[in-house]
Amino acid sequence: MGPSKGLIVRYERMPRFGVKSDAQVVGISNYAGEIDKNARLSIKGYIPAWNRPHLKVVVGLSYEREEFQFNGPATTDYELYRNIEDKGLKSIASQIVMLRPIDEVHWYLARVKGELSGDYNASTDLTTSDYFRFSAEAVYGWKRSPLFSWGVGLQYGYTFGRLSLYPAVLYNRTFNNRWGVEALFPARITARYNVSESSIFYAGYTVDGYNYIIKLRNELSRIGPGGAPIADKQPLQTLELRETEVKFRLRWERELLSFLWMGAEAGYRYNYAFDAFDRTNDDRLKIIDSKFNGAPYASLELFITPPRKLLEKAGVRR
Repeated sequence: MGPSKGLIVRYERMPRFGVKSDAQVVGISNYAGEIDKNARLSIKGYIPAWNRPHLKVVVGLSYEREEFQFNGPATTDYELYRNIEDKGLKSIASQIVMLRPIDEVHWYLARVKGELSGDYNASTDLTTSDYFRFSAEAVYGWKRSPLFSWGVGLQYGYTFGRLSLYPAVLYNRTFNNRWGVEALFPARITARYNVSESSIFYAGYTVDGYNYIIKLRNELSRIGPGGAPIADKQPLQTLELRETEVKFRLRWERELLSFLWMGAEAGYRYNYAFDAFDRTNDDRLKIIDSKFNGAPYASLELFITPPRKLLEKAGVRR
């Protein structure tokens, strides 16, 4: 396994890539252009709240912000992208992870997470429950040896853009002093190569899903084929943005100090969906179907770990 992470600061950036948006309802226009900048900043912290042989509890807090800068045509003419460009997309979250060993072999893991996710700017925007998102997972597993554990369970959340329940298989195995695998299928699979105790390489893929609430500045009307607003549909005030992407990645982690590590990552991002849905009316109809061109990406990360000497005193090896 790689080093445990306490505080993580990560910045990710993608170069220019194309975007095309097709309206799925009458009365809303299409869009085609380029995105000059797509960047993400994330700050995460994990605190051991309870650490006993038969129960371990970790509390996590995080802040993430995603920014877009479009390169024509003018986004002032396209309400969805004007909101995104001016305000950015943000997520403030907290989570609790519980690991409960039943005996020397069997264990179960549970995680619950709540977050406020959307294009809010001021604290006054957060009074609405629309921004709140909930996710959870539960895994029952077997520890076959100190170097091999696996489990099966369920995940409930937005990994694939929309809220859904799907099966998951956890597989963590260290084959020797160099090689190992860390996986939570189908969301991610990663192969690990330990060059030394202070240098680790990773390769694999991740599926990342994001779900944001967009409060429109100007209402959008759902127009019927005849050109008039649909009588039984309210003007659109809120959209639900569902984003799903697959990343194929190479990663290098390097110890800088006994408590400080650096992570450098590069790879290719394939965007599966960036779609907007009607959040105002009950039918939740898809309003805009967007496709981002695939693009390379790079990220840099700094994270704090328990000092090596402290782990050695506790009899723990990384």
